Amino acid sequence: MGRPSDIIVVGAGIVGCAVAHELARRGASVEIVDDRPVGMGATQASAGVLAPHIEAREGPLLDLTVRSLDLFDDFIARVSAESGIAVLYRRTGTLTVATSDVEMRALEATADVLARRRVPAFVLDAAAVRSEEPQLGHGAVGGLLIDTHGFVAASDLTRALVTGSRRHGAQLIEQSRVRRISRREGEMVVDTDRGSLTGSAVVLAAGSWSSQVAIDGVTTPVPVRPVRGQLLSLGWTEPPLRRVTWSSRCYLVPWDDGTLLVGATVEEAGFDERATVAGVRDLLDAASELVPHAWAAGFRGARVGLRPASIDGLPIIGPSSAMPNLMYATGHYRNGVLLAPVTAQLVADAMLDNRIDPLLGPVSPSRFGNL
Repeated sequence: MGRPSDIIVVGAGIVGCAVAHELARRGASVEIVDDRPVGMGATQASAGVLAPHIEAREGPLLDLTVRSLDLFDDFIARVSAESGIAVLYRRTGTLTVATSDVEMRALEATADVLARRRVPAFVLDAAAVRSEEPQLGHGAVGGLLIDTHGFVAASDLTRALVTGSRRHGAQLIEQSRVRRISRREGEMVVDTDRGSLTGSAVVLAAGSWSSQVAIDGVTTPVPVRPVRGQLLSLGWTEPPLRRVTWSSRCYLVPWDDGTLLVGATVEEAGFDERATVAGVRDLLDAASELVPHAWAAGFRGARVGLRPASIDGLPIIGPSSAMPNLMYATGHYRNGVLLAPVTAQLVADAMLDNRIDPLLGPVSPSRFGNL
């Protein structure tokens, strides 16, 4: 791919905005197009947890998430400085709580994997886990503390990325649904329901809607499907939790303003974006089982996002084999916020400097054929 001068980024979620920001700050002319306001897809229902080591499964996803977490300190500092927007960002760690001997053995196995990777992690017995988090219920039999983890306010970060991008000259085009990507007379053409845009390259970062964008020369849509996730917001009046607290049924994220986020369901519901009674009930039950004071919290609302999952669980990042100057950046599923910095870096390196990082190999769209 030759260095493009004008790049159209399809999608204004966290991944699309991070890519646009990185391209713009490196000197590219960028347009961001979406039919929704910035960050109003899956991003607005993300709790922003930054925790690559929770499951600690070896493989390309862990490699990607670990590198991206290492980028976060500088990423937040740069974006906040360029945009003038303060973004809530904490690296206070995660506490994964076991409520059975089986879960405790799984945490011990995770700790062994982390020890081999030289990641500090501490296995806690029942007394120690309650000392680390006094709000826990009596069902806690132990836990695993990982200090390097944290969380970020995903919606605020996305707005900061757009603001920073615009200060580097990027343009935001809202209320325009992308229907087709094609190539005509040497130019890339993005057809929307409000007209066409032309440029020298396109990044498809439309999340769950990526498969609904027709691409000339591609007969099978990109294999990304929506997985519904519901997230609750509670008003917390007790002493705040000390860090992100995780169980097998939910996770809890304590914000500085007294908000406690409770997430998240995993539902194969197609493009249905409704909050449901069943989803809210299950999350409230899980949160209250983990931290009993959740029963007395105020209920502030529920948010729903459709997270883009590929058929093999890995993101789809890299150049198209069917359409010159088309780059994919989609399929991040539950790791969109965590993977935003590294995705932006990998895409910009490939598009602007023809530098293909080895990390792109396992997540290339070519693994699914002629995309």
